[in-house]
Amino acid sequence: MTALPLRERKRALTRQAILTAAERLFEERGFDNVTVAEIADAANVSVKTLFVYFRSKEDLVFTDTWLLDLCLDALRQRPPGTSPAEAVTHALITALRDGGQPVSEGIEGFHRGYGGSTALHSRLLRMWEDYEDRITTALAAEAGTAPTPAMRLQAIQIAGILRSLTYPEVRAAIAGLSPGDSLAYVCEWLLAAGQVTWAR
Repeated sequence: MTALPLRERKRALTRQAILTAAERLFEERGFDNVTVAEIADAANVSVKTLFVYFRSKEDLVFTDTWLLDLCLDALRQRPPGTSPAEAVTHALITALRDGGQPVSEGIEGFHRGYGGSTALHSRLLRMWEDYEDRITTALAAEAGTAPTPAMRLQAIQIAGILRSLTYPEVRAAIAGLSPGDSLAYVCEWLLAAGQVTWAR
């Protein structure tokens, strides 16, 4: 594998430094309470440089596609007889168990950073709609047919399972639990949610 040219490596490092600084500040103080200038300062770049990499403050939140990629990979790699929801929930459980951060900290961090922001609400809704569209398209491609209502319903189910982890009910359910118990609760919830299947 050929290494990236020095200029491209520097650009990648700068971009990641901005994202890392933004995530840390958002989770510490909340999205609405952090300015672009503060993010730039924490990343040791100018505001002008920040806007070379990101068009808006909101774009700092919606650039990471790992969760959508996880879903699409799980669908492509699922064994015969495994429903789309089961495949995605098992992949998510594996990611949560292998992750370095406790589940409870991740959920709390989301709520501190983004959960109360009205500025992000519409963008989050559009993001989940995009998940539904991409998953529906993937299911149709796998079947070799046009998308069907059942495929759309399966996509809505998967997006709903993912969204549920950001809702206050899950946050309340694991409040006060140890990291191990929090992980166990979330994994049990995901397994149960993935068992619901829809007719094709």
